[in-house]
Amino acid sequence: MWVDDLKSLQRDRLIGRDFLFFPEIDSTNREARDRARKGAGEGTVILADYQSHGRGRLGRTWESPSGANIYLSVILRPPIPPPAAPQITLLAGVSAARALSHVSGLECRIKWPNDILVRGKKLAGILAEMEAEGSDTRFIILGIGVNVNWGKEDFPPGLRETATSLRAEKGKEIPRAAAAAGLLRELEAEYVSFLREGFSARLRDDWNRLSGVNGKQVTLQSPQGTFSGRALGLDSDGALLVLDGEGSTRRFIAGEVSLRMENSNF
Repeated sequence: MWVDDLKSLQRDRLIGRDFLFFPEIDSTNREARDRARKGAGEGTVILADYQSHGRGRLGRTWESPSGANIYLSVILRPPIPPPAAPQITLLAGVSAARALSHVSGLECRIKWPNDILVRGKKLAGILAEMEAEGSDTRFIILGIGVNVNWGKEDFPPGLRETATSLRAEKGKEIPRAAAAAGLLRELEAEYVSFLREGFSARLRDDWNRLSGVNGKQVTLQSPQGTFSGRALGLDSDGALLVLDGEGSTRRFIAGEVSLRMENSNF
């Protein structure tokens, strides 16, 4: 079974040392949050073959058919203040883009702040949920969903123009254990570096190199209204810099806004 292969690959690692698999679950993020509140250790991974109520960012649903894809959540307990929590999503994006490119040979790009794209279509999504107490971050639940072996014909009609999978792009199946193990290895490496260095210049530069939005016209929706301009990349704190038509630059923090690229289905 592919899950047994994955467990053996993650043995003795920080992320995946404690590993729980569910053939069916409502939401891996919900399960991880409940277990984190009860004291589950950092690096605990919740993996499911099927989610009945998979969730994406901003309350969207995440289609979660069985037998094809990766749906997992990781419990993290970084000693960071709550305002720094969006940086976890950014390092997860770098990890996912790098790992999925390696396992497939495809060029995977990051759509700020939490999507992974291939040829402009959504391949994977990241959902980070934080629980804080005062000025302390109690834990972060990092949920990642990857379309691995969904066939083109299997996508719901409403997603066929906007979503894709590794199999759809490569024309052959990709071993889920290899994809998930690569993802968790990259995530652990980036997370350990983050704990040691914070949101480093190296991490920012890696994100900017893997970005699918830098240099493009984007529209952002925020509580303060709609803003359009050209994405310039991340600043030293991980905020997205956007240049408007009048030459002014504004910064946006992940988690506060949604982004749409012009001439895109997203």
